[in-house]
Amino acid sequence: MLFGKPATIPSKSEALPGRPEAMPLAEPHFLWGRDLRSPVPEGMEEAVFGMGCFWGVERIFWNTDGVWLSMVGYAGGHTPNPTYREVCTGMTGHNEVVRVIYDPAKVSYDDLLRVFWENHDPTQGMRQGNDRGTQYRSGIYTYTPAQAEAAEASRAAYAERLSQAGYGAITTEIIDAPPFYYAEDYHQQYLEKNPAGYCGIGGTGVSCPIGLKA
Repeated sequence: MLFGKPATIPSKSEALPGRPEAMPLAEPHFLWGRDLRSPVPEGMEEAVFGMGCFWGVERIFWNTDGVWLSMVGYAGGHTPNPTYREVCTGMTGHNEVVRVIYDPAKVSYDDLLRVFWENHDPTQGMRQGNDRGTQYRSGIYTYTPAQAEAAEASRAAYAERLSQAGYGAITTEIIDAPPFYYAEDYHQQYLEKNPAGYCGIGGTGVSCPIGLKA
């Protein structure tokens, strides 16, 4: 157990039942005014990352040039359409994630992977700093074979750099993108709405050698 939460992801039979109804979203993106349920525009691509508390993670990505839309939600668990309160129990299996829609002509997937690796500690297992629980695990959720290949290569390359710096093994999960469930309106662009709000995101200080072969 991690501070009263499960230290492992529950099985499907153990997970909370959830609901068939999707999370209602009344508000557009707080910075850009775009509908958070917008389809991916032609020529753009999507990516999903888990790096700890999604408030700070989303701010990192909306400040990344080439990102057209950002949103927070839940992925990687069993419970359909979970609420934040349910995810926090550790009994849905979900991770707090950020989904981005980006223009690959302006920012490559490798660039996004570099942002991912350098802005959290991917060696901490089911936690990120003082945030403990399965919802704070490190994860890359891929939509195409090319994304999966790039993610695996970047993990191998970064693992070598982290080892040289004295860090342990990377615990990041890399899997095909599971269903993405939107988080509640008040979580979306939280740190823009609440500039003094909590942000637990912090990297290792080790640069990521994207493009190098391990």
